Amino acid sequence: MRIKIILFTLLSLFSSLTTAAELIDLSVEQVQALQKNGAALVIDIRTEQEWLSTGIIPSSHKLEFFNKQGKYDAEQWLSELAKLKSSSDQPVILVCRSGNRSGMVGNYLTQQLGMKNVYHLSNGIQAWLKAGQKLDNACPNQLACN
Repeated sequence: MRIKIILFTLLSLFSSLTTAAELIDLSVEQVQALQKNGAALVIDIRTEQEWLSTGIIPSSHKLEFFNKQGKYDAEQWLSELAKLKSSSDQPVILVCRSGNRSGMVGNYLTQQLGMKNVYHLSNGIQAWLKAGQKLDNACPNQLACN
């Protein structure tokens, strides 16, 4: 039964990929299902200080969008994102602390740039923590982070 639920969730998600570009909210369970599939690219857009304070979702990539002053360089960020993507249509899941910033960035990507296959973790890393899910150390070699 659980496999049927996961398959239904995945089919629902991927069927929405063929429609107009829009940001899709994901639950922790949906993020995990897409990670198991291996197709999705999880991007943590938080600041370095935030990564260090909580850790990051396993297999995610740290790609800060807003700096400490709230500024951003969308062109530079998109260039870095393109280097991480295995294909232009690869699903991208954005993660921030509470879902607010990832929602803003996701809406920018979908509504302004017309990108498809953009998702974000609803309620951000806080939801991941609340669900009791594992996080990786954002700085495996503490000497390099000091």
